[in-house]
Amino acid sequence: MIEIRPFSSLGAFNNSWLTAKHHFSFGQYHDPARMGFGRLRVWNDDEIAPGTGFRAHPHRDMEIITFVRHGAITHQDDTGNEGRTQAGDVQVMHAGTGITHAEFNQEAEPARIFQIWIQPDRLGVTPGWETREFPRAWGEGLQLLASGRPTDKATDALPLYADAALLAAKLATGERASYALAAGRTAYLVAASGEINVNGRKAAARDGVALRDEPHIDIEALHAAEILLVDVRDAT
Repeated sequence: MIEIRPFSSLGAFNNSWLTAKHHFSFGQYHDPARMGFGRLRVWNDDEIAPGTGFRAHPHRDMEIITFVRHGAITHQDDTGNEGRTQAGDVQVMHAGTGITHAEFNQEAEPARIFQIWIQPDRLGVTPGWETREFPRAWGEGLQLLASGRPTDKATDALPLYADAALLAAKLATGERASYALAAGRTAYLVAASGEINVNGRKAAARDGVALRDEPHIDIEALHAAEILLVDVRDAT
């Protein structure tokens, strides 16, 4: 099963400082048919105006990944963590027993991010946060950025308290990447830029591509593309 979710069909939110698109139900956007995909619960496409951001607010028992597409964001939380994550890099926050954090764009340009929430397999963990630079050259295929899958314990991926993985690739026009999706798992894929074919189905930049029961995923860049893929256990 492959479902293309056009960017224009996503839920939307706008105010004076935030322009957001929601791949799944979030905040004031509610669609019973889009409550998540497998253990993936949220994929938000946010643009944050310079000098603004999310004031301190709490989370609990959720694995929250932020991938910065443009600009940078600065994180601060009540466990003492503080840091800046810039374009191309990723941060992971374990909400666990409870964490209060703020995310601000302290730059002179807009920040554009993907914010991804995954339901954890372990509840009540110690809250935490980590960010890391992941340089990715063009044409190297999908690279592992964050994971909680048992098979990835020996890698340098940012850890997750979920049987899930985040991967990314930068493909020049005409280049391909492939991915094997194990039985009982789902994948959700978004091209941050460019245009792609996924198993023969065309997707534009920032469209969502939901895949289930597709053991082999073939991705072709029709135009130079940066791709993110989340692999999670199926909830069904």
